[in-house]
Amino acid sequence: MASPTVSAPKREKDPKKRIVITGMGLVSVFGIDIDAFYNKLLEGESGIGLIDRFDASSFSVRFGGQIRDFSSKGYIDGKNDRRLDDCWRYCIVAGRRALDDANLGPQVLEKMDRTRIGVLVGSGMGGLTAFTSGVESLIQKGYKKITPFFIPYSITNMGSALLAIDTGLMGPNYSISTACATANYCFYAAANHIRRGEADIMVAGGTEAAIMATGVGGFIACRALSQRNDEPKRASRPWDKDRDGFVMGEGSGVLILESLEHAMKRGANIIAEYVGGALTCDAHHITDPRSDGLGVSSCITKSLEDAGVSPEEVNYVNAHATSTLAGDLTEVNAIKKVFKDTSEMKMNGTKSMIGHGLGAAGGLEAIATIKAITTGWLHPTINQDNLEPGVTIDTVPNVKKKHEVNVGISNSFGFGGHNSVVVFAPFMP
Repeated sequence: MASPTVSAPKREKDPKKRIVITGMGLVSVFGIDIDAFYNKLLEGESGIGLIDRFDASSFSVRFGGQIRDFSSKGYIDGKNDRRLDDCWRYCIVAGRRALDDANLGPQVLEKMDRTRIGVLVGSGMGGLTAFTSGVESLIQKGYKKITPFFIPYSITNMGSALLAIDTGLMGPNYSISTACATANYCFYAAANHIRRGEADIMVAGGTEAAIMATGVGGFIACRALSQRNDEPKRASRPWDKDRDGFVMGEGSGVLILESLEHAMKRGANIIAEYVGGALTCDAHHITDPRSDGLGVSSCITKSLEDAGVSPEEVNYVNAHATSTLAGDLTEVNAIKKVFKDTSEMKMNGTKSMIGHGLGAAGGLEAIATIKAITTGWLHPTINQDNLEPGVTIDTVPNVKKKHEVNVGISNSFGFGGHNSVVVFAPFMP
């Protein structure tokens, strides 16, 4: 079944409803600097290596996109830092850096109406280390030895809450948890708060820190991970015939979404424009995608309708592309249903270098998409050695390419059949 034709473009004109990106922040396997992160991607560098955060020697998978040498100094005080799960530490640092990037530091924020600024940062798995530690305390020492921080630092809404507590932002505040589609769901919902007039600014994205024994062991049990322990940097290989599963990653990616009217009034630097998005459900299986790709193709179609963009305008896809046997080709086939002519289109897979950030993936990949727009350079999809014959779209194999992005989409799909697509474009006044 082919996707329906996208209606004629009706790009939003109202400056109260047009949404621009005025800040970006991240925590990644390549550090916390946006430019350094994107330069590493452009160079085709892999951030995947052997896990040393815990003893993984007995695990059948012993590698991932583990963040090393992370420091929250200057963002979180020492006492709180020691208590927090990494999931929330990543969130606070990425969120604070995004606010700083948008010139919304503490001295600026205290003069603004903070009831008009909201936070919507989600996580697929929440404070998994905090949860695991609480369970271990219960089993080994009894319930009286469970820390009072066990529940608060385990639940998935705590990233948004802690960031608001830290910055005094009193607008809409909650989290969304839709597995690997989480961050895109948050962008979509945050944008709609602005479009409905409920907020002027939303801090939105995703965060995750699941590279620990419970997380890795759980995904091994799902039989979802690559087993390429002998060459981890070559394990994540979207669309390659020799792919054998995804590689776990972690981090946080946060955007500042702002109404154009508000951004212009305060003289903000406008990086790019969020023009639309969409959400759908496969209604099929807890982990596997629909073989016909209908959930994904309909999501792409609806995102273009929401954005007022025709398929012909889109010339870049930051693909979900997890390096799984079924998922990679399902996504490509769905893209082909919507975009009849892909001869000028480029498509790449950020996960080939940083692994799958789970709930943070969409946040990190939105930043990569926006950097592609602002720099005119697309990062490569590495480990493209033996491309599947059905993949006829240019995957930017192994070497970066110069490409002027007209409109770019970023796809994220999660366990449970949660599909999400967000649409970005260069800002045109």
